Amino acid sequence: MKITQGTFSFLPPLTDEEISAQINYALHQGWACSVEYTDDPHPRNTYWEMWGLPMFDLHDAAGVLMEVDACRKTYPRHYVKVNAFDSVRGFETMRLSFIVNRPEDEKGFRLERQDNAGRVQRYAIRTYATDRPSGERY
Repeated sequence: MKITQGTFSFLPPLTDEEISAQINYALHQGWACSVEYTDDPHPRNTYWEMWGLPMFDLHDAAGVLMEVDACRKTYPRHYVKVNAFDSVRGFETMRLSFIVNRPEDEKGFRLERQDNAGRVQRYAIRTYATDRPSGERY
């Protein structure tokens, strides 16, 4: 199951050239880029781990790509994404976010239903990534 989060998520994986073009676009808009990663891509997991600090002073995509490659090598079985922030109005607004690395085997999600008192039904989405044995890294 392919996780569809962020821009371009319904397209085939972007090549490094296409990633570089998107980063250049963001930098030419004056947006700062950052790299994040996670092994739990639940839709409500909006706080992925940051790979370093946001890159506010870059003007070339090569610096961001270098950080993307380092993150990919360190966490090859994680999701890695690039974010672009616009801070023109004094607060950071995400303008662009897209996944640049995926694990070979995407675990997906399952829907759990709970039957409660009064015939109330509650639903929850659980990720299969959290089903791994304790202590094992995904």
